[in-house]
Amino acid sequence: MRVYLDHNATTPLRAEARAAMVAAMDVVGNPSSVHAEGRAAKALIERARAQVTAALGADGADVVFTSGATEAAAMACAGRDLCGSAVEHEAILAWVTEAGTVDASGRVAPGTPARWVLQVANSETGVVQELPPGIAVTDATQAFGKLPFAFNWSGAEMAMVSAHKLGGPKGIGALVVRRGTELAARIRGGGQEMGRRSGTENVIGIAGFGAAAQAAACDLADGVWDRVAELRNILDSALEAGTNKTIFVGKGAARLPNTTCFATPGWKAETQVMQMDLAGYAISAGSACSSGKVRASRVLRAMGYDAETAAGAVRVSLGPETTEADVLGFADAWLTKEQKYRARAA
Repeated sequence: MRVYLDHNATTPLRAEARAAMVAAMDVVGNPSSVHAEGRAAKALIERARAQVTAALGADGADVVFTSGATEAAAMACAGRDLCGSAVEHEAILAWVTEAGTVDASGRVAPGTPARWVLQVANSETGVVQELPPGIAVTDATQAFGKLPFAFNWSGAEMAMVSAHKLGGPKGIGALVVRRGTELAARIRGGGQEMGRRSGTENVIGIAGFGAAAQAAACDLADGVWDRVAELRNILDSALEAGTNKTIFVGKGAARLPNTTCFATPGWKAETQVMQMDLAGYAISAGSACSSGKVRASRVLRAMGYDAETAAGAVRVSLGPETTEADVLGFADAWLTKEQKYRARAA
């Protein structure tokens, strides 16, 4: 019996998304065709666009479907002179021309907001940022569906999101663009997606994204993530009660309701991940977007932690289906391994 505690890497597919995708498989038309079959496919796309727009609080903005948040980041950032914090996702840092610093809690104090691209929440630590008015681009990938977020009140020109972080399928995301914002076409061709991303749309993935976004918005309104936050706090308390050597990262700051990151200096993160995997628990060491590489956390290093501490950091990220038995079972299994590590290191 395995327990999945790596929701920030990807989430299980929601039943609503699965049903929407199965239904979309029977729609045969190309959404650019003008006949009835093509119009039916186009209608699925526009329905999903409306669902994502509503869930993001982005009325009046353009929602451009992409292959994921990484492509959306490239669309938003390429060719622009942007600053990004040292704790941004690699998909952002690949494009910024200047990386700013963060404080010990992982918070950023950006200078000129119009030049900044800034995440709403960090995928490794869960630390939530305060977006300054007039920011250029925001990465809402981890926050979307877990925190109250509305693009319209964020003040950002653009925002990026990804379906598989909230129960949708992998391989589909979106860039939200405030009307009037200049944005060059990323892929040229037939002019799909308002001329900004040509190519026949991924109708099945888009349908799943829309259904997942709508369901995620309902969960948020129903307080599902408040319950997850309670479980996260139970996990933190259980772990802290059993160890006095482990550092809990960002605990004093506002965090995603499902995320806890902790570091044990000297105990390699990859060893912890493998031992927990063998015990039946899926967790991670930092971001899952580095082609399977496990290395010292760049995010923790940017926050001022030394290399040994950063190399011992793991992340546990819960989901709506996580139970109290899951988190207490994980805490017991992890503490058992931690005690054995201490005994060997003594």
